[in-house]
Amino acid sequence: MKSIKLLCASLIAVFFFYGCDQGIDAITQVDPGADATAPQIKVNYPTDGVKIKVLDVVTSITIDFEVTDDIEIAKVDVMLNGANIETFSEFKDYRRFLKKDLVYDKLTDGAHELSITATDLEGKTTVATVNFEKEPAYTPLFAGETFYMPFDGDYFDLVGFKQAGKVGTPGFAGEGLIGTNAYQGATDSYLIYPTEGLLGTEFTAAFWYKVDASPDRAGILVIGDDADDRNQGIRLFREGSATDQTIKANIGTGDSDSWNDGGVLDATAGDWVHIALAISATESTLFFNGVEIKTAPLSAPVDWTGCEEITIGSGGETFSYWNHKSDNSAMDELRLFNTALTEADIQNMINITNPYTGEFDGEMFYLPLDGDTKNKFNDQEATIMGTPGFAGEGVRGTDAYAGAADSYLTYTTSGLTTPEFSATFWYKVNAAPDRAGILAMGPEDTENGDYPDKQNNRKSGIRFFREGSPESQIFKLNVGDGTADTWIDGGDAARIDTSVGEWVHMAFTISENKAIVYFDGEVVAQNDVNGVDWTGCDLLSIGSGAPRFSEWGHLSDASFIDEVRLFNKALSQEEIQSIRNTDL
Repeated sequence: MKSIKLLCASLIAVFFFYGCDQGIDAITQVDPGADATAPQIKVNYPTDGVKIKVLDVVTSITIDFEVTDDIEIAKVDVMLNGANIETFSEFKDYRRFLKKDLVYDKLTDGAHELSITATDLEGKTTVATVNFEKEPAYTPLFAGETFYMPFDGDYFDLVGFKQAGKVGTPGFAGEGLIGTNAYQGATDSYLIYPTEGLLGTEFTAAFWYKVDASPDRAGILVIGDDADDRNQGIRLFREGSATDQTIKANIGTGDSDSWNDGGVLDATAGDWVHIALAISATESTLFFNGVEIKTAPLSAPVDWTGCEEITIGSGGETFSYWNHKSDNSAMDELRLFNTALTEADIQNMINITNPYTGEFDGEMFYLPLDGDTKNKFNDQEATIMGTPGFAGEGVRGTDAYAGAADSYLTYTTSGLTTPEFSATFWYKVNAAPDRAGILAMGPEDTENGDYPDKQNNRKSGIRFFREGSPESQIFKLNVGDGTADTWIDGGDAARIDTSVGEWVHMAFTISENKAIVYFDGEVVAQNDVNGVDWTGCDLLSIGSGAPRFSEWGHLSDASFIDEVRLFNKALSQEEIQSIRNTDL
């Protein structure tokens, strides 16, 4: 028996010797001198710029990070706002350390800096820093607001304090119109959220949207009860082509449904567009960028029977039967309301949450003239003289200004009278009357014998106007420097054939020594000036020379005007061409 045991022991020893000799289960020895690089750190959460929004004054945060090294990690220190919250020095895998569940439970409101320091055996150190913020609990900004999902790295409703459920793999855009991020749709993916407390006789959904035309149709926001009919709930969706997408809505009224055929978005522009669907007891209205696009009557108030979930980013379970499935578009700042918002309500919301700060360098005044006369910088409406209207067309946006007899717009010039000055706008000429003022900023002419009916003090300010015949019009600029005025008259070079009937991009610039007039980005007139003096120029007139440049009959202009912008600098020709091309 003893001999058998000895034999077995000998065989085991031979086996281990042979195995080690052949490299089985060998431990790789590493020369410490081969340690070439410092540790690498990847912080998965929080990411830079994240804003944590919870109701609690003090909350917890779960930190998720990874450290790797080419040889061996010696130590990892985690700091928050300069204070150590955890140190790690023992690692199961000495080259890779994953920590997904480090909880810090004393996070207060304000800005925070997370710093992770990793050190390897040779003392090489790497530091990764992330700045994030815990915001105070959200308070609804607007009357009737019942739901707000900013999509800043999560799918959290800050009013109802619930997280949306995910179907598939929806994502984030990596950028947002407002905040740090936005929802990004994906194939067979969308969000769902319970409707409890959100539905009533009146309802509004509002959000920013950057359309992706692939696929060529998709659901955007759907609240339905089943896929049998469309008699309950709402369906906001899109369909069209690679170049144009029509946003439409369908409203269930119990026994039937109502269609709102909405409006068309340019799918090639890549622009964020604010979309709102407002539903009252009697009608539904779609708005683009705060402007009413389409209203449709309802035979009865919306019927919410059985509508238990909101689907975001798809037609979902109740409205996919016409292929209105998942939407690859981006969405930001989704808000729901228990009231039917008006156009003024929506414009106010846009102005508060996304105030206009200028699209181009030096821009200080902007009139898109899309159905209103608001200066987007300060929300100032024009003082309307007479009965000007809108053209029903525009170069950019949905509309443009249309002049009329004895009619024009005026604005105060506060903040606009800068040492250098430029104006750009689109213009479609109507040669009747044969002369007219277009844009004027001048002083009162109290010394004129026919004041106030006739005024013509040109010693300060500017006057841009036209004059000619039914066949052609010449455009001129007059600049006052405080003691005298200078004419910028290009003659035939600044002439437009009125029979063409096309939009022309016009611009003029005034520096300390030169004034230049441009048509479609090309110079048509220029002259030396001694700058511009603004003494007494407290009124801007658009669409007429009146009331302060009226003596020579340069009164109201029946032409179309669009996209008026004023600048606090003398634009270069390249800048003017860029503005023109951007509008197109």
